Parts: sequence; structure tokens; C-alpha cells
Amino acid sequence: QVQLVESGGGLVQAGGSLRLSCAVSGSIFSISDMGWYRQAPGKQRDMVAVITSGGSPNYADSVKGRFTISRDNAKNTVYLQMNSLKPEDTAVYYCYANVMPYRGSRYYTNWGQGTQVTVSS
Repeated sequence: QVQLVESGGGLVQAGGSLRLSCAVSGSIFSISDMGWYRQAPGKQRDMVAVITSGGSPNYADSVKGRFTISRDNAKNTVYLQMNSLKPEDTAVYYCYANVMPYRGSRYYTNWGQGTQVTVSS
């Protein structure tokens, strides 16, 4: 069993900043990619940022230069620093982690419960 617990969402004015965290716990032998997706009301869930186990990031065009993804492998935690927030960033943010629960198994994609980010204009 693997659990992902997110924190750091909330309400912020346009131009402000928030930092999301996502801690992975449970049966973990190895974690490969980790990242963040978001889903606004009535829209599909879209990739925001992902990071490999080696620390290589990839960002959606809409957040490049404003958001920074990072991870602490010792803590099995991924972060998303969000700066210069815009009203269009308003969404539920979900973290995910590709986890190998024990040696020799395959990787499974696990999701957090989501955290609301609301940016007011």
C-alpha cells in the first residue's frame, strides 16, 4: 500500500506564490518519475510538471519560468514552487509518483487526493 499526502494549497492573490508538497509513504522499494497535474472545473487533468529520479524536470508551456519542481529522494517528497500565480492557475492539483513497491515488481502510478489552489484577480 502506497499513500501520497499533499499539502500547501490555498487562496492567493494574482502575482503571489504557493509551495505544494507531496510526501509518499508505505511500501516503497524505488520511485521513478514524480510530478504534478491539475484539473480545473469542467476541464481535463493536464500535466503541470514532472521530474525524473535523476532530477530532470519537464514543464507545461503555460508554467515555464514561473513554477519549479524539485524532489527530496531521502524524504520521498516532491515539491512544486509556484510563483507569479495567475487566475488561470486555479485548479485542483494532484501529485503522482511511479512506485516500485518491492524488489522485482513493476512500477505502479499512485495519485494524491488533490489540493485546491485558487488565485484571485
